[in-house]
Amino acid sequence: MNWNADCQPGLIAQHQCPTSRMLLWLNGKTPRETGFHKTTRNCLQHIREVLLHHKWQDAAEYMTSYSQTLEDTTANMPQLYAEIIWRIGTEILHHHPDSKLEDYNSFYERVKHSGVKHYLKVCLEHSFHLLVNGQFEDAKLQLSIAESWRYGKQSAGQSQRIRLIQAYSGFLDYFIWCDKKATASSTDEYDAAVNQEMHSYFRQSSVNLKEIMKLPGVWDPFVLSYIDMLEFYNDHEGAVKVLNDYAYDNSFPPNPNAHVYLYRYMKKQNHPLKKILKVLKILHTLVPSHELMPEYCSLLVQSENEGDLQKALGVVLDLLDYSSWRSNLDVWNHLMNIIKRLRMKKQWLKIFAEEMGYRKDWWLEIHFSTFQARKDSAENRELLEVKSFVVGAFCPRYASMYCGVGKAARKGVTSEARKAKRNPKPLRNIRRLRRERGQQSQD
Repeated sequence: MNWNADCQPGLIAQHQCPTSRMLLWLNGKTPRETGFHKTTRNCLQHIREVLLHHKWQDAAEYMTSYSQTLEDTTANMPQLYAEIIWRIGTEILHHHPDSKLEDYNSFYERVKHSGVKHYLKVCLEHSFHLLVNGQFEDAKLQLSIAESWRYGKQSAGQSQRIRLIQAYSGFLDYFIWCDKKATASSTDEYDAAVNQEMHSYFRQSSVNLKEIMKLPGVWDPFVLSYIDMLEFYNDHEGAVKVLNDYAYDNSFPPNPNAHVYLYRYMKKQNHPLKKILKVLKILHTLVPSHELMPEYCSLLVQSENEGDLQKALGVVLDLLDYSSWRSNLDVWNHLMNIIKRLRMKKQWLKIFAEEMGYRKDWWLEIHFSTFQARKDSAENRELLEVKSFVVGAFCPRYASMYCGVGKAARKGVTSEARKAKRNPKPLRNIRRLRRERGQQSQD
């Protein structure tokens, strides 16, 4: 089973390994190197070679031999060996075609007890794998074990990992709550026991999820799961407060998703347009090319505020600055409709010039070049017509050039098609040559 196809192995990517020590160990002799050390270093070199060539079975066999390094009693070396075995062994299991869930469980248990330094990280990664495979109860058990684990004086890093483990424990409680909810909704009869069990999981999950959301960070899955439960129990005020805190707390890193979640929830609950526009305005500041910007533009056009039409113009122009939106018919339609409404104002060209701003030197050349006219004519005639209206509204000279090239290109394509229809012989020759080339390539 290839776990990497479903999700990234979080802890492998997120936590840096002691690279300098590993490189030293791989590339040359170390101080006080014994014969045993030399053999294990050579073994690790072989593992690296077969990993580069994706020979997972060979890597697994070498790894079996390399695991003997855990018996080394040299100071600090067992921790290094344990980390190498954990990280490389996990990658081998992710890619090996014959790896089973039992293999993962056995491997993680062995690595966890090979050293205390990475115990919490390994427990968390083990629970991730169980979670991906739908083993919610087993994943919950692993997190419970890790949560109660203590060794020596608790460091700051260890405290943060325990909080993260508690958060994922609450996340798993949410999944179990979802299962209970699906069971309850599948029957028409009210079951007091099931509903009480659901509420118990809701309380457990809420305690842990609320704790992690107090810490600055990006907690999207935790926030969404908590909001889902609050919405189910009709605590809409609580849900909006959580989403507002997540979006507007300055101690948190900028997160466009936080504003997306707030907007969608407010829209679902029919909040006032003024508040919804405020959320989308901040999202526009963070990501001017976001997929919700056409919707933001529509809402601005619907607004009764006099200045919102000019804001809508700015939003559309920002979208058209990005190549992914440059040929989008809906966005150009928005621009056309805005211009139609702006033209009712006396000073509409001044408003347009204000929003055009720094674009005035290159905007026309990008959107209305001869190349773009031919492209639009070939791919989307409706887009050609809409853009012709837009450029004709404030620059008729460009409009005549753009439309003329588009029509000429379309006329050229039509004439070529007519010639081919009247004289199909060249077309048949081309098809014959293609068939002959195909046969030669097969031979």
